[in-house]
Amino acid sequence: MTVRPCLPWPDKYLRSRAEEVSEITDETLTLWQDMIDTMEAMPGVGLAANQIGVLQRLAVVDGSSERGRAVRLANPEILHASVALREHEEASPNLPSVSAKIKRPRAVTVRYMDETGATVERDFVGIEATSVQHQIDHLNGKMYFDKLSKVKRDMLIRKAKKLSG
Repeated sequence: MTVRPCLPWPDKYLRSRAEEVSEITDETLTLWQDMIDTMEAMPGVGLAANQIGVLQRLAVVDGSSERGRAVRLANPEILHASVALREHEEASPNLPSVSAKIKRPRAVTVRYMDETGATVERDFVGIEATSVQHQIDHLNGKMYFDKLSKVKRDMLIRKAKKLSG
């Protein structure tokens, strides 16, 4: 089990767009396992590679209640998002001790490359839809608090700095 450290906000990797993955290699599989181990240690429901300093378009998501069902995604892209929104309290290990309620589509259809290298289209609903959207934002160099108004975002960042003080 390898738990990797999460980069602290405002590390430049958290604002960088991750690079496409051309194939699934043994190194990719090892990185995904490290990401799952890191996600489980938080505990969390998802993790993107750039959160641990790797600029590859790789993410893991596990919203199952029994855990151990992580979905490994390479180059994930949203093909369709529901009109219905779902509000959820989101946070990030990169900016600990703070969170915010964010509204996102309740369901999304995502195309990605799985651990075998196959292209998959899958529907994610509920917490897994929220998490996969959150991870894709990370891979695009965005943080969940970017969805907040400037006033709320600034308050959240000030609070995080004060708590980590």
